[in-house]
Amino acid sequence: MPMVPTRDLVTRAATRRGCVTAFNVITLEHAVGIVMGAESVGRPVILQISENAVRYHGGRLAPLALAASSIARTAAVDVALHLDHVTDIELLYQAADAGFSSVMFDAGALTYADNLAATAAAANWAHEAGLWIEAELGYVGGKPDAPASAHADGVRTDPAEAVDYVARTRVDALAVAVGSSHAMTERTAALDHALIARLREAVPVPLVLHGSSGVPGDELHAAVVAGMIKINIGTALNVSLTRTVRDVLSRDPALTDPRKYLGPARDAVATTVRDFLTVLAA
Repeated sequence: MPMVPTRDLVTRAATRRGCVTAFNVITLEHAVGIVMGAESVGRPVILQISENAVRYHGGRLAPLALAASSIARTAAVDVALHLDHVTDIELLYQAADAGFSSVMFDAGALTYADNLAATAAAANWAHEAGLWIEAELGYVGGKPDAPASAHADGVRTDPAEAVDYVARTRVDALAVAVGSSHAMTERTAALDHALIARLREAVPVPLVLHGSSGVPGDELHAAVVAGMIKINIGTALNVSLTRTVRDVLSRDPALTDPRKYLGPARDAVATTVRDFLTVLAA
């Protein structure tokens, strides 16, 4: 089926007071596994490719984007394509031509004034190109330029500041800092659900939770009830993929055919996606 714009999936989720889940794609196995998992429970998903993933592929956006788009178009569920955590303006300018319907522009490491100015310029360009744009205010833990802890003073998103930021940048969605951290391999994060509710009441655009791999299922469900609309998951897929590759190769160290270990790894990604989607649909 045709790819679905991210805007449509987010709008549908907001209308039913649920969420749509976005999963990070680094390899072909990620993309295929994500769609397999989504199909197994009949849920829409967003395939998102980060700037870091593009850097891993030699700075070439088109090959991975074309592969993900092809997989999306053959899926039995609705799938959107999103370009995530873009800091390089030249990469942003490639998004529309590469088939993306949305982009997350990340100026979160800048001062408020600089973040606002850079994001407003990015949003203006994105809207002219027909793209839905997400931005970030506050520091989500786990990024190299972020404070050491998602619970450090001053890192969480202030509702009043968020209202000003959204009005002046005209972004379509806002990623907020409410206690989650990127790159967590254990699901121990505790979210500030009261803050999520305050942000939902104050901010007129959908809220996005980054770093969701480290959030327990009940915390994720409560975050959606409190007002989160787009849930981003990446590290959990890498954990399941890598663990499976290790397990297969440890049982057969002489194995050389990558299909023998990447196939089970892809299936493990599908299982992880299915499990997250099941929790978030409850």
